[in-house]
Amino acid sequence: MSPFVYVLSINGLLFLLSIIFYFFPPKKINALYGYRTQKAILNEDIWEFANSFFTKQFVKFSAISFVFALLLVYLKPLISWQPMALMILSLAVSVIKTEQALNKNFDDEGKRK
Repeated sequence: MSPFVYVLSINGLLFLLSIIFYFFPPKKINALYGYRTQKAILNEDIWEFANSFFTKQFVKFSAISFVFALLLVYLKPLISWQPMALMILSLAVSVIKTEQALNKNFDDEGKRK
């Protein structure tokens, strides 16, 4: 598989998913679609905040990941694990920032601070 196709299939797919989440956010708490953590599903207010915040972070960091992965392919055509690491890092940063925002804005019972 060519490195360019590899990046498109890993980081490009992640970026595409972030765009889909951005334009088609989940409407109600569900078990299939959206940002679902124990705190995020406590009530509708947290659910909407978490999904909105996560989506913005997800688009931003997946775009950065995609651009850096494409840059890696351009500069070093023999890549292996780097695009996957960038994808995992972008997901991790998005989740961590969302959880920090939830802890900053909501208490443990789901009420706004």
